[in-house]
Amino acid sequence: MTGSSSDYVTLAKPRLNMLVVATTLAGYYMAGPARANWVVLAHTLIGTTLVASGASAFNQLMEIESDGLMRRTRARPLPAGRLTAKEARVFALVLSLAGIAELALGVNLLTAGVAAATLLTYTVFYTPLKKRTSFATVVGAIPGALPPMIGWAAVRNDLSIQAWILFGIVFLWQMPHFLAIAWMYREDYKAAGFPLLPVVEPDGASTGRQALIYAAALVPLSLAPTVVEMTGIPYLVGASILSVLFLGLAIRFASARTTPSARRLFFGSIAYLPLLWILMVLNRT
Repeated sequence: MTGSSSDYVTLAKPRLNMLVVATTLAGYYMAGPARANWVVLAHTLIGTTLVASGASAFNQLMEIESDGLMRRTRARPLPAGRLTAKEARVFALVLSLAGIAELALGVNLLTAGVAAATLLTYTVFYTPLKKRTSFATVVGAIPGALPPMIGWAAVRNDLSIQAWILFGIVFLWQMPHFLAIAWMYREDYKAAGFPLLPVVEPDGASTGRQALIYAAALVPLSLAPTVVEMTGIPYLVGASILSVLFLGLAIRFASARTTPSARRLFFGSIAYLPLLWILMVLNRT
């Protein structure tokens, strides 16, 4: 091995995967009985963490050249030469297979299947598409929205309408979040050859419009957990307030299309999703 243990940790993107684990945990809790099966929960979280870490490693392996062209990623282990492609490939494969096996043997086959779908859509579809089309952002939101379904499947061994609602909330939330990031780092993405929306349409009109559309669609969907009796009225009220505030940030970004307005939308998105999950968990019926 040429790299240090910290390089392998960086390859696994633990900070990013904390969100994956948190949304998986939220999906598990929303599906679960009053008392959790701690053994199954442990297998679920460990397996999900391993698969997510493997996907992150595969992503960096496939984007060595692009990462080397961007200021915020050029110091990563692969473009900096601290790890070889072979080392990263073995690391990614071992983590991914171990995670899927953990879920298949310790939880159920459906949970393992959803995790495998997350891995495949992220590495086989999303990552290659990033170099080809701005639509990759939409494709990338699919694996990002699957973790709560992993948690749900771990408990119920099904993918009911409630699970799809959780998927939809995270899917719609990701789009303003990603578009704000794309706008803030559009010069980096342009230098690396990623045809994201702010790169192919520099005036930002389409970027702002899409952020607004997805944030607007999130408002009614964020209230759906109460409609299907997953949550009570307190959640409905809180989710309404949060979603309207988030929509307001998207409206401001769509109007101004500036880096400060994109940054406010980005930080607003970071606050929005955890607060929504907390409300949902606290008011589960």
